[in-house]
Amino acid sequence: MSILPRLLLASIASLASMTAAQSADAKFPPVVFVHGNGDTAALWMTQFWRFESNGYPADHLFAVDIPHPSARADDNAQEVNRSSTTDAAQAVAAEVDEALKATGAEKVVIVANSRGCQTARNYVKNFGGAAKVERMVLGGCVHHGVFVLPNAAQGSEFNGAAPFLKNLSAEPEVLPGIPVTLIRSDKFDLYTQPEGKYVGMAGKPTGINYESQELKGADNRVIPGADHRETAYSKLAFEIIYQAITGEKAGTHAIVAEENPVLSGMITGYENGGPTNLPVPGAKLSIYATDPKTGERFGPAVYEKTVGADGVWGDFHARPSQTYEFDIKADGYPETRYFRGLLPRSFRYMDLRLQPAPAQGNFIFVKRPRGYFGPDDQATANGLILPGIDPNDPVPHVASANVPVAGDKPESVTAVFNGETIVGRYDPALKDTATYIEFTD
Repeated sequence: MSILPRLLLASIASLASMTAAQSADAKFPPVVFVHGNGDTAALWMTQFWRFESNGYPADHLFAVDIPHPSARADDNAQEVNRSSTTDAAQAVAAEVDEALKATGAEKVVIVANSRGCQTARNYVKNFGGAAKVERMVLGGCVHHGVFVLPNAAQGSEFNGAAPFLKNLSAEPEVLPGIPVTLIRSDKFDLYTQPEGKYVGMAGKPTGINYESQELKGADNRVIPGADHRETAYSKLAFEIIYQAITGEKAGTHAIVAEENPVLSGMITGYENGGPTNLPVPGAKLSIYATDPKTGERFGPAVYEKTVGADGVWGDFHARPSQTYEFDIKADGYPETRYFRGLLPRSFRYMDLRLQPAPAQGNFIFVKRPRGYFGPDDQATANGLILPGIDPNDPVPHVASANVPVAGDKPESVTAVFNGETIVGRYDPALKDTATYIEFTD
């Protein structure tokens, strides 16, 4: 064969390869997930797994960790370990640029929850994001405020009558060319209640109603019975998110296990009464395989690491059918023990958060980071309803329960939430220790 036909065939093959790659990128654009107030990228873990279980490429999924994740009381006033609306938008901008650089794509999709919704919209409207974002999917938002107070809290980014949200929601609420799918609860989101019980205004009207999350021009969806976080982190939310991005229904919302999951993330801490998404250098992590029936350690640690300046504790190669205890020791914090359920897939944002000394007394703390415990949930510890759940309060608002542990000997605690069972182990001999059971879903 002469040189010319060979060059022609090579060009055709190269063109076909480029076309196939462009088609794949169109179906699977890079997705940047944005967490809510006081939260962390780790909350998106199960949604990453559901995307990947439906064939979405893992290297097209990204998540923001806003360094100071909680909002300032007054957006214009400096506050230790609190971020302004500008700080938060710039954190999103940096992650979007990272996603574009890593994938070579021209635009991303943003998926956000709670404060992350207004942060994403602020980035798109005021920080150059309009040229880099092709679509947004927003769940559990407070677009028109948590409250509406014309004569107070004018620096709050959660006040629907204050400049930030008024300017952000000036029409058009959805910018031309950037479709928005919005997911809300029918009436169980604690931050869009007509009465102010859940936002420190008990007995007073908030000026907000159940529909206040919606945006004019958006594809507004409702998940009946969903709580504030379930609008973004639940199985039903995933189905809406996936279809909005791909144009196709998800094949499954089940999580398909990998043969060799690799896990990593940062060890982070607290400052000025709030969580950070900044590293805790020098923290020592020990991971133990545990008996799923008793929570007892099977033997010595299967993985140990003292983290460096970046706080990164991985890479840990897990067994998808094994339960684990994560034990963390760091200066200025109690020894912290996390009992987790199965970890069937890889995840690089699995942050482990340290908190100040826990409540006095013998407790094991049961947490649900991706939602709240409601009166209709099966949420128990050793067969008893978790403390703090009021069967007469229909709005789920408890995400962490302090379960008292009696006796002076080590005790197993079996926590159940809607079919997921995790057994933790409390040892009263371990002083200055905080022990947590953390649900996955």
